[in-house]
Amino acid sequence: MKKTTAILVEDNVLALEMLHQEIIDNFKEIEIIGTAKSVVEAAKLLRAKTPDILFLDIMLGDGTGFDILEIFPELTSKIIFVTASDAHAIKAFKFSAIDYILKPYSDTDLANAITKAHSQIQPENEQLSVLKQVITKPNTTLEKISLHTSEKIIVVNISEIIRCKADNNYTTFYFKDNSKILVSKTLKFYADLLKEVGFLRVHQSHLINTKYIKEFIKSDGGYLMLTNNANVPVSVRKKAEVLEVLNSF
Repeated sequence: MKKTTAILVEDNVLALEMLHQEIIDNFKEIEIIGTAKSVVEAAKLLRAKTPDILFLDIMLGDGTGFDILEIFPELTSKIIFVTASDAHAIKAFKFSAIDYILKPYSDTDLANAITKAHSQIQPENEQLSVLKQVITKPNTTLEKISLHTSEKIIVVNISEIIRCKADNNYTTFYFKDNSKILVSKTLKFYADLLKEVGFLRVHQSHLINTKYIKEFIKSDGGYLMLTNNANVPVSVRKKAEVLEVLNSF
């Protein structure tokens, strides 16, 4: 049986050795055909060999994993992104809807990533752009987010999202142009992700972009009227927070 080939790109020598040994010991179907500790080394390797799987660290001593992808825009290797387990990196991957493994990772994490790599669709350039922006420019205002539907991944402008509504374990996004998208993640996932960019969870089932609030109606228990004339209920426990946000405008 033909083995799956892999190249490992990791600038931490100890982490590189551990990943190398982990694959040799536990994944006999994978043949490691090269390792690199920098963008320059990785570029030299990839000019000579194209692996089935590329294990790619994000932050390298002489640049980033994105630099390698820009050097090889037609790269056909399946990519397993490897990153340090910090909150900023996790947020970046969530915004871009791209899979990753966090260092230090477990045997299960690695096995799941390899299984996914065999069947995954390559990330779109727009997804990679979102990931790159969040990783390399942490202080800039985020403009886009990748939404994972049952059929595809769609990159949208955050400013065009009016509200989100819970639908069991799914979330429906409503947009300025009256379109909507059903996404295969929970409302809590997006409430946590978008709270830093002007979104407020006003009810167990509702998350709104505060820039689209038109008015707060006090009758009927309290609800928000949005600029697209949608009515969104405000829960009792969220009312004080909503009023505080409105008073800050």
